[in-house]
Amino acid sequence: MNHLWLKGQCAMCKATVESNAEAGGALADGLNEGILYLMAFPYLILGAIAFAWWRHEKK
Repeated sequence: MNHLWLKGQCAMCKATVESNAEAGGALADGLNEGILYLMAFPYLILGAIAFAWWRHEKK
């Protein structure tokens, strides 16, 4: 089982996730969703700042 997103993890995290996935666990899915969740916030903050700037310049 070779997931591309596993390559970015540290060696211990990768080993744990791979062994859990081979055993039928859902740890890999949860880890992936957590990474995506944490990645979304900087974009949301940047979008809010850009929208506020755009709205201020529009006036």
